[in-house]
Amino acid sequence: MSLIVQKYGGTSVGSIERIERVAEKVIGYRHRGHDVVVVVSAMSGETDRLLGLARAITSRPKPRELDVLLATGEQVTIALLCIALEKRGYPALSYTGSQVHILTDSAFNKARIKEIEARHIHADLEAGRVVVVAGFQGIDEHGNITTLGRGGSDTTAVALAAALKAAECQIFTDVDGVYTTDPRVVPEARRLDRITFEEMLEMASLGSKVLQIRSVEFAGKYNVPLRVLSSFEEGEGTLITYEEATLMEEPLVSGIAFSRNEAKLTILGVPDRPGVAYKILGPIAAENVEVDMIVQNIGQDGTTDFTFTVGRNDYERSLEILNTQAKELGARKVEGDNKTAKISLVGVGMRSHAGIASRMFQALATEGINIRMISTSEIKISVVVDEKYLELGVRALHEAFHLDRAPGTAGRA
Repeated sequence: MSLIVQKYGGTSVGSIERIERVAEKVIGYRHRGHDVVVVVSAMSGETDRLLGLARAITSRPKPRELDVLLATGEQVTIALLCIALEKRGYPALSYTGSQVHILTDSAFNKARIKEIEARHIHADLEAGRVVVVAGFQGIDEHGNITTLGRGGSDTTAVALAAALKAAECQIFTDVDGVYTTDPRVVPEARRLDRITFEEMLEMASLGSKVLQIRSVEFAGKYNVPLRVLSSFEEGEGTLITYEEATLMEEPLVSGIAFSRNEAKLTILGVPDRPGVAYKILGPIAAENVEVDMIVQNIGQDGTTDFTFTVGRNDYERSLEILNTQAKELGARKVEGDNKTAKISLVGVGMRSHAGIASRMFQALATEGINIRMISTSEIKISVVVDEKYLELGVRALHEAFHLDRAPGTAGRA
């Protein structure tokens, strides 16, 4: 018998019928001899409904009261799932975040977990109960209800799995695993049997929306095996683990991530002297704008051109700041483009194999796609291109690296 922590998202518990289906799935794992702790989100649409109620009163509700309000969504779901399990003859007990004693800091709406008291859960499991925990929420040292922010239920599940030393944390969602890229863009995209934490972190940070990056970071830190599964169909899903595939010596590209939410800014003809990068990016950072890729080109006339990318929602604000800084620095001019996109190859095999970047650039060139910026790491190559070429570029790279092929052949020339 092993202990498994399962998380079901809002679409998985979006109706009474789906909650009943989750109960049957949990019972199936119990029949296989597993102890099960279940973490659930609010029913789909419920968090937005609650936010709407608050904002109907004021556009800026007090963060503490907003957390009290939003935490009620998961409270409904844990009770309904326990009722469904009890109806089927399986003892179950629901816990809010405060009842489990998921202790967090006091950063309302985006709290961080500090510790979890697992004693009561262990006692319930030993008594033969299914334990159902509200995701997304906790309690601070002053007794205030807190919520964990975006992706909070995934984080709750992973944190519980770490605290309970579970054999596996299973994230049930509306897709059946992690794919080589988005199947809506490339119908030939293949579900991966496994992927490393490093690769999944890159995929999540670069635009893959299967898992929130925070939960992957937590799982990697505490070495909790993660598995992404479908709530609506049977299958093995995708295992996320530290163990790299046995084909590690292959020039593996595991997947292609992409983001449409990109904007590019350039300040031209800035005097090339110490501190200029800070004078450009300091005011941007002060406005809480996250800068992604950065390229600096030194000219022969003692000036430099400085290019960086930001999220598209931050484009206008960043452009305004950059124009102000350009006057102060005596720059020649400022250029901006908010119709760009980022495409990224991800794979641990890049560490030990040359030629992947050149093959990537060749594939894009064959399709007439101009690369505007390039960024690399040990296991990632990202390029910025015009947004109109995004889907063409993803399809071209998927074909060039043979990602539709079965393991053992993907990534070969």
